[in-house]
Amino acid sequence: MYHDRGVGGLSEYGDGTRCVHAGLPPAQPGEPFLPGPVFAAPYHLDPQAGPAGAADRYGRTDNPTLRGLEGAIGELEGGECVVFSSGMAAISAALLTLLSPGDQLLLPADGYYNTRTFAEGALVRLGVTVRTAPTAGPYPPLPGIRMVLLESPANPGLDVCDIAELAGAARRAGALLAVDNTTATPLGQQPLALGADLVVASGTKALVGHSDVLLGYAAAAPEIADPLRRWRNLTGAVPGPFEVWLAHRSLSTLDLRLARQEENAEAIAGLLVQRPEVTGVRWPGLLGHPGFEVASRQMRRRPGVVTFTLPDAAHVTRFLRASRMVFSATSFGGTHTSADRRAQWGDPVPEGLVRLSCGIEDRADLVADLTRALDAALEGAASDG
Repeated sequence: MYHDRGVGGLSEYGDGTRCVHAGLPPAQPGEPFLPGPVFAAPYHLDPQAGPAGAADRYGRTDNPTLRGLEGAIGELEGGECVVFSSGMAAISAALLTLLSPGDQLLLPADGYYNTRTFAEGALVRLGVTVRTAPTAGPYPPLPGIRMVLLESPANPGLDVCDIAELAGAARRAGALLAVDNTTATPLGQQPLALGADLVVASGTKALVGHSDVLLGYAAAAPEIADPLRRWRNLTGAVPGPFEVWLAHRSLSTLDLRLARQEENAEAIAGLLVQRPEVTGVRWPGLLGHPGFEVASRQMRRRPGVVTFTLPDAAHVTRFLRASRMVFSATSFGGTHTSADRRAQWGDPVPEGLVRLSCGIEDRADLVADLTRALDAALEGAASDG
């Protein structure tokens, strides 16, 4: 059984140490550092005590591998963690559990589009009023709103919001504040420590970071986490033990991966702002970014995601085909650098907007490759003209 260290048990250590040790069981001779995944649908029950005789009874609700990962993420986020089969499973569970007919929900107008799609479909049919506001504000008066769901930095535009300020306003208005922490990760910022009531995130992205696992989670105080766990167990949005184990294994390198990705993002943002054909470069660590001051104040590190705009979709195609290192793929946060033209998914953004996710390649190699690919795309535009 995994040792429950309790939230904050590693708080005196640095990020790297916390990532390596979070959620691990006590050391036992002959046992691995991180035990392998437990594959079980039912477990043996005590013939007399029944389900009260052991911690594990049925695989949809009980698994020691799952508890280990939840303990680890909870340690990093600073709250009780509930792991789901995807980020959208975590978001939809939070919205359906904490909102009732007649409630008002405030969403980011520039955040992940599937969150708005779900809310404007399923929640509106259930009698929830859905409103939107830009991540960077201005925000409407919050009295009468039941929940504010914030995404900071927003995906894909990377705008940021002062979480502590909005948390205070929500608290005074009697509203819940939920923060999608996917882009930042718990090492980038801790929304719960800034006053948020709930964190939701896609672990698929930078948290796991190897482009091989679908996962989501929510973290909060027990009075919010407990009903989310009951919802997950009843609806069955439970990740498989192998995915959970892979995610826990990947956490040990989170600090190292994020550090390299941030360095690469800084170099690439610096390159892009010098290119005449590139507009709208967004990265919260860039001095000209509109949210630079807020990000500097509340974020412990910047994400490895840079957003920019090329002249049109054809220009993006030429750029991606010319690059040797940048994979054309959606999602972000992996160890390989990738880029995604967001308009192709129906995101309401310019046709040439690119969300580039920095991997952990050598910075010099990456900058050289992007420079060459951008030059080739620009030359192709000239020849086409």
